[in-house]
Amino acid sequence: MSEKIKTIADIAKLAGVSKSTVSRALNDSPLISQETKLRIHAIAREHQFAIHQGARNLSLQRTNIMAFVIPLAPDDDYMVTDPFIHKLVGTYAYALNEYDYDLLIVQVHPEERDWIQKYLDAKRVDGCILCHAQEFAQEIATLARRKAPFIVHGALSPDQSYCSVSGDDLTGGRLAMQHLLETGRKQIAFIGGVYGETEVILRHQSYQETLKEAGIAYDSALVTYGDYTRKSGYLAMQQLLRQRPELDAVFANNDVMAIGAIEALREAGRQVPDDVSIVGYDDTVGDNCCPPLTTVRQDIVKIGKIVVRNLMQYLEDGIITTTIMPVELVVRKSSVPSFA
Repeated sequence: MSEKIKTIADIAKLAGVSKSTVSRALNDSPLISQETKLRIHAIAREHQFAIHQGARNLSLQRTNIMAFVIPLAPDDDYMVTDPFIHKLVGTYAYALNEYDYDLLIVQVHPEERDWIQKYLDAKRVDGCILCHAQEFAQEIATLARRKAPFIVHGALSPDQSYCSVSGDDLTGGRLAMQHLLETGRKQIAFIGGVYGETEVILRHQSYQETLKEAGIAYDSALVTYGDYTRKSGYLAMQQLLRQRPELDAVFANNDVMAIGAIEALREAGRQVPDDVSIVGYDDTVGDNCCPPLTTVRQDIVKIGKIVVRNLMQYLEDGIITTTIMPVELVVRKSSVPSFA
């Protein structure tokens, strides 16, 4: 007779699968193939594994899946293929695996308002991670009112009653602007992300405050907005050059838009960094640019791990956490002209 085993972890080791797969198979989850279910049940019988009914009832309330909910991409260069989101997805999946959870990516159309019912209420997921909070303001209010398990990756909102993790956008904007001013730049343009997003508002606030402290008047013609795509950065830069051809620096709200801005500058015969200095944000592609891109680095891997940790903590004990992550300036060749 085979040796008796006591835990799901023992079965998982013998079957060469995760504990969550064993749990789902023993609970007849439709997510597991019939072949895998039969194999796991056979191992359980062979080793005299008995499912504790109380534990089984508890496990039936869990799917061991978390959703990452993001707005539906407006074009092929946005969201899931965006390097920032792409890196987050990998980090979330890796961190959730430590808790025997899987990640489900849910892309939601801006007019689609029933995803809470489709995923949380239907018990398809145990909780969710939301990115781009402005797109989900109505749903966030609903989830917070219900005390549902979710967390927002994005800037804090006043009087919020839910978990969130964000970067220090005020400091990030200040670091970018102070660096450009220190290299002697005066006509500094701002290419923001989606207009109205809290992160963008905070970075623009730092842009204005740092100019004021340097004694430079704010010029609205040096400010425009994109949607974090390369194309939007390219078009924003063309607009800025038409409005203020004498500009000598650009602070872009992500690296991808910064790359688009560099393309537009080259087409206009402007050299980076000698004619125009560029600073991006996130540090997702900076080393792979030409010239290498100065940027405000967010530690995306660390952010992702903390998002998952705080969400799992809320799932277990209902503790609401708000975390602001530090940022740092990474200086590369795109912002330092030869005469600086």
